[in-house]
Amino acid sequence: MNKPRVKVLIVEDDVVDRMACRRAFAADPDSNFELIEADSGQQGLLQARGAAPDCILLDYHLPDVTGLEFLARLSVDGGGAAIPVMMLTGADSATVAAEAMRRGARDYLVKDVDGRYLDMLPTAIHRMLREQRLLVDKRQVEAKFRTLVEQIQAITYIAALDAPQTLLYISPQIQMLGYTAAEWLSDPKLHASRMHPAERGWVQAAIEESRMAGAAMRLEYRLMARNGDELWFRDQAEVVRDEAGEPLFMQGILVDITQNKLAEQALQQSQDELRRLAAHQENIKEHERKRIAQEIHDELGGLLTGIKAYISVAMERAAAAGSPAEPLLADASALAQDAIQTVRRVITDLRPSVLDQLGVWAALEWYAGQIEQRSGLHCISHVTPAAAALELGPERSTMLFRIVQEALTNVVRHAEASTVQLDVDLRDNILQLSIIDDGKGIDTERLLNRESWGILGMHERSRHFAGELKITGTPGQGTSLLLRLPLESGNNEQ
Repeated sequence: MNKPRVKVLIVEDDVVDRMACRRAFAADPDSNFELIEADSGQQGLLQARGAAPDCILLDYHLPDVTGLEFLARLSVDGGGAAIPVMMLTGADSATVAAEAMRRGARDYLVKDVDGRYLDMLPTAIHRMLREQRLLVDKRQVEAKFRTLVEQIQAITYIAALDAPQTLLYISPQIQMLGYTAAEWLSDPKLHASRMHPAERGWVQAAIEESRMAGAAMRLEYRLMARNGDELWFRDQAEVVRDEAGEPLFMQGILVDITQNKLAEQALQQSQDELRRLAAHQENIKEHERKRIAQEIHDELGGLLTGIKAYISVAMERAAAAGSPAEPLLADASALAQDAIQTVRRVITDLRPSVLDQLGVWAALEWYAGQIEQRSGLHCISHVTPAAAALELGPERSTMLFRIVQEALTNVVRHAEASTVQLDVDLRDNILQLSIIDDGKGIDTERLLNRESWGILGMHERSRHFAGELKITGTPGQGTSLLLRLPLESGNNEQ
């Protein structure tokens, strides 16, 4: 089997020591060592540049330079990082060995008087070369990682776990905030100082909690650029662990989401404006209903009542004259009465007068009674004393009544229920209204259907007053509606 070849440059002025090293390498059964020898530092530097050895075995004491000076010149030549160096020192030179390691030597061996270091020499060279390969691989991986990271359109960073404000690395993309990576890393407080004041407190607390606990993090907050621009970022980080599962550091990414946030804010503003417009249209519609109902009551209702009165007078006069009343008059009187009832029903559908005259709580109980009378659905209504004592303004009263009206209409039309219960309560300045039936249960797809205008209308009515409406259905067990309406403290008339 072919043994691997290892080219070693020996920089040693002592001929005997060089011979001893040659014998030690020749006796190694695992590798073929090719030796290049230099008896001075200058010659060794020339050989390092020209012969391209795999490693250098360097004696500290040389006739022209010291081993430390050799390391310094080798580093200046650009070969210090590429060629691993093992320093040979005397038995009393621990300080020299430490300094040599600090200046770039990869390892060292102590030359003892008995020559035992020669037995360890091949193994030490193999270990150093293995570490060199690992180092080269690590640097290649790091170079690829940095190249990849620094090409993406986001700021990447590595943060220490035990010091929440300390960053170990940040990518050059930090320039989008007007800072260099060196500036950002040199000042641990710079990140927090550039956070928007309205968010700084909770963001700092969340970052510290995540890094101290070694837990994943996902935040959205604003950072102020050096030129004063306000940018939105999504800060997302994960814990990097070693093979044993121990946490090493946090690796994160800051993604500029300013345009998304601006679009989101514009969309939210548009939705708010649409909701205000819809609420305004609802108010106009309610006023128009009230006006039409009033006109029907005053005009058509009055006419029908007058017609019935004239018919009644004609019938009474005929009876007084002793002649039988015209049968058509009795039919006309009955038709007039039916027309009056129809007008009353239309007026009630448009705008029940009880809502304006007696208030929303009486209107809800009255409407539940109307549903029970018309459909046979058993309606149980209960308004707690705390809720009954609450005086809602006309707009909220109308909203509440219309939601109950739509919900009970849906129960009659779709639920196939026999009983429905309506409860109103006031808890912690939140008005709670629930409607629960024992029907077949609403279909989930209908809840998700954006064309269910009745359900959509209930949601929009409640949202206009910051209410929360939740509808749930259980097949075979019925449907429940829960409305939670927050009330402004000390101002319930809005």
